[in-house]
Amino acid sequence: MRWLIPILIYLLIELYAYQAIRTIAKNQWIQLSYIVISILILGYVIYVFANYDRSVGPTKYTLRASGMIMLTVVPKIVLVLFMFGEDIIRVIVAIYRYIIPSTGENEMGYFPGRRKFLSQLALGVASIPFAGLLYGIVKGKYNFKVLKHVLYFDDLPSAFDGFRLTQISDIHSGSFDDADKIEYAIDLINEQDTDMLLFTGDIVNTVASEMDDWIDTFNRIKEYKYGKYSVLGNHDYGEYVTWESQEEKENNFQAIKDIHTKINFNLLLNDSDFIEKDGQRIAIVGVENWGHNFKKAGDLEKASQKINKEDFKILMSHDPSHWEYEVKEHEDHFHLTLSGHTHGFQFGIEIPGFMRWSPVQYVYKQWAGMYNEMGRFLNVNRGFGFHAFPGRVGIWPEITVIELRKGKEEA
Repeated sequence: MRWLIPILIYLLIELYAYQAIRTIAKNQWIQLSYIVISILILGYVIYVFANYDRSVGPTKYTLRASGMIMLTVVPKIVLVLFMFGEDIIRVIVAIYRYIIPSTGENEMGYFPGRRKFLSQLALGVASIPFAGLLYGIVKGKYNFKVLKHVLYFDDLPSAFDGFRLTQISDIHSGSFDDADKIEYAIDLINEQDTDMLLFTGDIVNTVASEMDDWIDTFNRIKEYKYGKYSVLGNHDYGEYVTWESQEEKENNFQAIKDIHTKINFNLLLNDSDFIEKDGQRIAIVGVENWGHNFKKAGDLEKASQKINKEDFKILMSHDPSHWEYEVKEHEDHFHLTLSGHTHGFQFGIEIPGFMRWSPVQYVYKQWAGMYNEMGRFLNVNRGFGFHAFPGRVGIWPEITVIELRKGKEEA
């Protein structure tokens, strides 16, 4: 029964999409081929999700099924908007003609030629999201971008003027399907030649074993003079699958924490550390996941026990909602917070200096890029990997490079 409503909606979409195909393509073999392909896709998707194993969690099969849903349904929704809109106009005209009898002049009726033109136009417009989604699945998910920011702070210790750090987030190793592309991304990280690396959570989708094939790859990340630090994300707690016992869940959680040691990441669990340079220091603070709508394991007070209010602080917190609800107005003044989590929804439009939009902005106030309120900065990394949908459209995987400067930004 839980599939009934989605299937009915899908069938309604298919009905209108088929009308467009039938209007343009009169060849019955083309129409039949369309029907058969649509049925096969629907059958495959239903089969995959009907057999979803809660003890295993997301797999490459569920990723593939999600991609097929997006690739076929979104363009068809565009068709529906055109065809349904035309039907509404026809109904309005019919009602108008019923209420006001026709005089025989300037009648508006049903014209097959207009229907065919509208179908052709709808297919042309629908091809745009189809092409975008196809690119996102084939190429976009590994279209890594290096984004650079320069931030100015009056109270930055002078020894750290020009200090550069690399941030990555949301590896989601269980989704990877191209070793060469991941190797390329590791090379890209190493090429930035910064002073330290900070990883802000979600190393796997669900289970620790997802990272087994990638340990050697991530061990290729070079050693940094001031270290490699990390925190956990919401997916690292194993809470999106069903475990046979609490012990099994706890063993998986420990194995996920052990991954960080295996790739030489210093995992901060509600803790902090200092890095020193020329007799001066800054604090690196790492909290466990704290999300307004997700797990709240992060303890900012516990993580800050070793530091003083006057220390310059970089906070790693996976979910950007933590900054909005607890961090940005905290009396201890966390200068820079690094987050991830949103992936920018892996779908959106970003044209620098012109527009930036993604559906995720209706859920998260801070969803991608750098934010500044009251001299306190938040960077929301768009993520290294991908999850749920096996692609990225307009929101590309990100490697962030941030340079700290002392003083005020020049006008």
